[in-house]
Amino acid sequence: MPLSYAELEQFYEGLVSRARSRGITCAITSGMACVAFGVAQATKDCDLLCVPDAAGDFFKLLGEADLGGQMPSYRGHLTAPLDSRWLRGGWTSHFVWDTPGVEAYLDIFGVAPRGSSPWEAELQGFYAGPHIVAEMKRTNREKDWPFATALGVKLLETGDPRGWLHLFNYDVLVQTARKLCCPAAMVALRPALALLIEADERLEFALKGEIEFWNRLDRLRLEVYGRAVRPYMLAVKADHRSSAPSLAGQHQARLEHAEQLLPVSPLRQYGIQRLIDEAQAQAARFLPPGALRWLPDAGKCFNLLAE
Repeated sequence: MPLSYAELEQFYEGLVSRARSRGITCAITSGMACVAFGVAQATKDCDLLCVPDAAGDFFKLLGEADLGGQMPSYRGHLTAPLDSRWLRGGWTSHFVWDTPGVEAYLDIFGVAPRGSSPWEAELQGFYAGPHIVAEMKRTNREKDWPFATALGVKLLETGDPRGWLHLFNYDVLVQTARKLCCPAAMVALRPALALLIEADERLEFALKGEIEFWNRLDRLRLEVYGRAVRPYMLAVKADHRSSAPSLAGQHQARLEHAEQLLPVSPLRQYGIQRLIDEAQAQAARFLPPGALRWLPDAGKCFNLLAE
């Protein structure tokens, strides 16, 4: 019988609790965090942030993490090894507990995608703070954007003005402005908010411009990682050790190939400003002229990546 969401939640929260008892700083983020914050109903997997320096200790913990009689395995050939070097460079390590009726998925990040500040400074219980989660929701998936807005509303309800940075729904933004005053500090971080304050009819175009830009930026980011991972993926796929019965055996195979073939920080090698410029150019093809005029400084969302 498949595990209920409550059972999965208990398992992952227990994993975080055991990790923290060993001095490992980690937090659940993304979909499960949205459920915990009351802006989503359920999700099928767990995204987890772990400080890169604790990657080795967390890997040892995973080796003890039994779920329904099943131990975890690396999921697929694309996944980077769970190692501090690649976590710092923005890679993700993917794991699965794969037994009939008890399938569970865990994706581990060291750096929150699009995170502009250290996630470990804003923990809420087992979870990363809603500001970090909202930044992570600026993806190339249309379904993620309502969650970003909902998290922004939650932040404002708790008195955190950073909620203004995450309201991407025009109606919600306008209605919120009727009840709350947008601080100048938030306008400085998100220029489109100036249009809100001035009741400028171009606000709706500016919001579409922001969403399209972040969409294109995320697509390009994934393409950079996709190209960088291919030689490593082919080597892992050809190595029978990558499917070894033990997680330690799977890890050793991936680690050896990563040290030879997997760039630690492909976005840095590609160039952050180059990535941003290309995202703007792509977005401009799908938008009215001038819609990108009020974009925020996206460069700061990559400052935490390793060089």
